[in-house]
Amino acid sequence: MERSKTSTHSARNISAYIAVIVVSVLLLVLGNRIAASNLNIFDEEYSEDVLKARVIEIESREVERFDLDETSSIETIRIVFRAKVLSGYLKGEVISATQTIDQFVLTNAREVSVGDKVLLILTDLENYQWHFMEYVRSDKIMILGASFIMALLIFGRKKGFNTILSLALTCGAIFLVFIPSILSGKNIYVWTSLICVYSVLSTYLIVNGFTKKTTAAIVGCLCGILLTSVLTIFMDRVLSLTGVIDEDSVYLTYLPTEKPINLRAIIFAGIQIGALGAIMDVAMSISSSLWEVCEESSSPSFRSLFRSGLNIGRDVLGTMANTLILAYIGSSLAVVLLLSVYSSSVLYLFNREMIVVELLQALVGSFGLLFTMPFTSFVSALLYIGRKDPYQK
Repeated sequence: MERSKTSTHSARNISAYIAVIVVSVLLLVLGNRIAASNLNIFDEEYSEDVLKARVIEIESREVERFDLDETSSIETIRIVFRAKVLSGYLKGEVISATQTIDQFVLTNAREVSVGDKVLLILTDLENYQWHFMEYVRSDKIMILGASFIMALLIFGRKKGFNTILSLALTCGAIFLVFIPSILSGKNIYVWTSLICVYSVLSTYLIVNGFTKKTTAAIVGCLCGILLTSVLTIFMDRVLSLTGVIDEDSVYLTYLPTEKPINLRAIIFAGIQIGALGAIMDVAMSISSSLWEVCEESSSPSFRSLFRSGLNIGRDVLGTMANTLILAYIGSSLAVVLLLSVYSSSVLYLFNREMIVVELLQALVGSFGLLFTMPFTSFVSALLYIGRKDPYQK
């Protein structure tokens, strides 16, 4: 009898697992079609010829020197090389290209050498002149990514595979649905919320299945995200933000989209998506920990479980808030250093919109973490009390 019940429960879990994956993929396909409707930013008039090639021969290297004064000068290096095309409509052909290293420009790539993989761009259609654009770095990143996937599979096994699958779906939601929705002029606030809900549901259900632990984590996580959304919108009004925080924001206003991109909504989206991962982590940590507490206790009460959740949450919160704030600081460290050096007033520095937005991201995300703790503890205590069926996790 017990074996039959276990078999039935296992079959039910497998069916639910497959159903979640199928529904998640279908939602991605449907979401992409809706989000990409009226999207014309990638029309052919904006496309450029870019080829991947390997350098096989350096033909010439010329150095031209310009004297600035009697004691200083700058150089311009012009390298002509031959490369075998590795991709595109010219794959297999050998073409001639040029690399220019100009000291007038602050950021220059190193000189090409034989064996380097490079990206070439067609700069002169009439004379068919190709120019060095950038080194191919994606190959190395893909090797590192493959190593990460292998490590997940080795150490995580089934959970590792589910993690990879949920991560792929989340990335698909961002790049196949969310980005096109912004570029096609959809409401960024609405689509940010949809992406967050999709990521929470797909990740939890695939990694942990249909269990009470998952239900508690989902509810607690969504409550935390809702709080960060409301707080972000409120602070946006209070701080009178414009959304123009750096040159990238300015470039967004130049994109040939049907509707101008709402830069303030971009800030909202950045805060929500940036905080989502940490909030999901806290919610699952508390939900799972309280489940173990409930398993080991003969007759746990709602009050004891809720108190345990708060205690666990305090320990998790200390390191998770640091993780969130340090992540934001690390991602913008160069900008913070420059502003600190060249800002003549500390008061002015801390009132720059760029700095204010970074602080807002860290603080609002931390608020989300803080309030996810009692939300998840409360829901977990409600769901776990009175559990009778050992298969109803």
